[in-house]
Amino acid sequence: MSKAIISTNKAPLPIGPYSQGIRVGNLVFTAGQAGVDPVTQQVVTGGITEQTARTLENLKAILEAAGTDLARAVKATVFLKDLNDFAAMNAIYAQYLGPEGVIPPVRTTVEAARLPKDVLVEIELVAEV
Repeated sequence: MSKAIISTNKAPLPIGPYSQGIRVGNLVFTAGQAGVDPVTQQVVTGGITEQTARTLENLKAILEAAGTDLARAVKATVFLKDLNDFAAMNAIYAQYLGPEGVIPPVRTTVEAARLPKDVLVEIELVAEV
């Protein structure tokens, strides 16, 4: 198995010993991304809507650096601090991963007691190149 690191300055730097993304064969696996601004490395202001949008922009940047895009995502895992935020997260998620004409990826959504930097949402993707 051959792994290739995917890295971009258009997404936040890893805060630990992990890669933003890894390509193996024709698949890209992203690390969990959150609503962190890649320039300031700080959580964006606002609530679940703003954090979800920033999270998906970060994922979009990683996939683009790997030569693919959100439309080719096949699996998403969503971690929410509070499942009461599901509807608001889902509305933004649909704009990015389920626009008309695009088959949305399969998805698992779970509530997580605490996420890094106390963010409200974290999402990871697997996409085809």
